[in-house]
Amino acid sequence: MLARVFDHTTGRYTRGYNMLTLGWSDGFSFAPIDFVMLSSAKLANRFCEMKERLSKRTQGYKRRIEALSRKPDAVVALLDRAIQAGFSADFVLMDSWFTQAPLLRELMAKGLHVIGMVKAMKQRYRLDGKSLTLHELYALLPKQKNKEILGSVIVQTACGLPIKLVFVQNRHRRRDWLVLLSTDLALEDAEIVRIYGMRWSIETFFKFAKSYLKLGTEFQGRSFDMLISHTTIVFTRYLVMEWERRHENDARSLGGLFFLFSDEVRDLDLKTALQHLIAFFMAFTEAKSKRDQSAVFRQLQHWISSLPNYIKGLFGQLSCES
Repeated sequence: MLARVFDHTTGRYTRGYNMLTLGWSDGFSFAPIDFVMLSSAKLANRFCEMKERLSKRTQGYKRRIEALSRKPDAVVALLDRAIQAGFSADFVLMDSWFTQAPLLRELMAKGLHVIGMVKAMKQRYRLDGKSLTLHELYALLPKQKNKEILGSVIVQTACGLPIKLVFVQNRHRRRDWLVLLSTDLALEDAEIVRIYGMRWSIETFFKFAKSYLKLGTEFQGRSFDMLISHTTIVFTRYLVMEWERRHENDARSLGGLFFLFSDEVRDLDLKTALQHLIAFFMAFTEAKSKRDQSAVFRQLQHWISSLPNYIKGLFGQLSCES
């Protein structure tokens, strides 16, 4: 099963496997829920094959057959298993290696919206009857200086799939730009950028798993089953640590109780604030001299400064003069 695979980090081919990981995130926690160890779909790139005597009923055989699939097919299989297991998500986030029209169309057919990075290659998009590259589309956008989001445009892929392209400034190279793709045309540009930022959690997961959980370095062996078992153990360790971190640091782990408690506190604060405000205005109307009115205004300003920020923001334009 060992194959000649491309290492995106070094830009070279090496002997090994490509690990394709599916994770779930809500912006605070990340949970790795499934993975595939991909060999190569091309026979010429594989150094050895699976043993013929391996029983087809075993999970080991199924894992080996899965390892011979193409990356887009493996992505669909991972998502199908996650959905069958009860997972749900608003969007599928992916990098530029997967944002190809056939895969986008297949995921859309399953009711899944996609947000991902797009590489400026030879692919073309349809706009007003013309077939344009990303560079040509960017040239048509009205220029917005000193803004991270440079603009957006709704186009169609070669297969007729409508998508939204958002051009953002490259922070590392200010003269360059990056492109985000969204199949949900109703999303605002800033929201697309914000949601895609959640994909960074899988990168931090890889860094943590390799540096502290010894992903890929904890064992030495030539068994494909051993590799699958080792990866599963590493993922399980991370899930336990992430669960503990969430319960220690995130009040949302209390579930519905957190939201009920927060709503009750906010309603109580607002109710009390309105009662105090009415009392101040009643005292102001009863004041007979400017000295009394000034005293009421000073009390009002002092009271506003002690309010929670979300209530204090309602009085941002209030000024008092005597």
